[in-house]
Amino acid sequence: MSQASISGRRASSASMRDEILERYSGDGSPASWWRVRLLVKRLAWVTVVTATRLLKRLLDVGGAIALLIVLLPFFGLVALLIRLDSPGAVLFEQQRVGRHGRLFRMYKFRSMYVDAEARKAALATDNEMQGGVTFKMKADPRITRVGRFIRRGSIDELPQLWNVLRGEMSLVGPRPPLPSEVAEYSIEDRRRLDVVPGITCIWQVSGRSEIPFERQVELDVAYIESQSIRLDLLLLLKTVPAVLLGRGAY
Repeated sequence: MSQASISGRRASSASMRDEILERYSGDGSPASWWRVRLLVKRLAWVTVVTATRLLKRLLDVGGAIALLIVLLPFFGLVALLIRLDSPGAVLFEQQRVGRHGRLFRMYKFRSMYVDAEARKAALATDNEMQGGVTFKMKADPRITRVGRFIRRGSIDELPQLWNVLRGEMSLVGPRPPLPSEVAEYSIEDRRRLDVVPGITCIWQVSGRSEIPFERQVELDVAYIESQSIRLDLLLLLKTVPAVLLGRGAY
């Protein structure tokens, strides 16, 4: 490369540097106008994000209250069937991981025998979930007769409406994982913890337990990157036929 070319490149770089310094120096009106534009864009973005979160929270609270009121008699029937079917508490509490790694107590109707957790280790080699992070079995011997029915229709998940009211969960969002599952997460998997977990999500209306763990993560990340009130409403509508058909539920 000739000396003239080198000198020309240096001059061009110096000119560009001077232009950038002038723009951000704050000494002239162009730089001031540039800062104003950045401030307006930032305020607009914060306003949109805040409004979306507020609307999502209003949807969660309104939907949870309405469903709890309508389903209260049904809850009583389910509780009675659980007590008649097997000894133990009606509700099952389990520690789960929420947004940004916050731990909370998640509630479900009990669908397993009371010694289910103690028996899980013996069944570890029978895990049918691809990826191995979560545990699923189609013929899990720990599930009670009533438990199979309520799990097929996701009825066991309905007490999580209380978690929604408490702000620990949302109607729509990635399912809250167990701490033991999070311990096996990769960096990419941990992106699921960027938002409030939900009762229903994309992969739950697309095949549920039949979808491999890696694909579940991909779908959850896709939801996080494109979430909106419209998408939440669409997923809630799709949840109804998914629950009625019971595809992938076990």
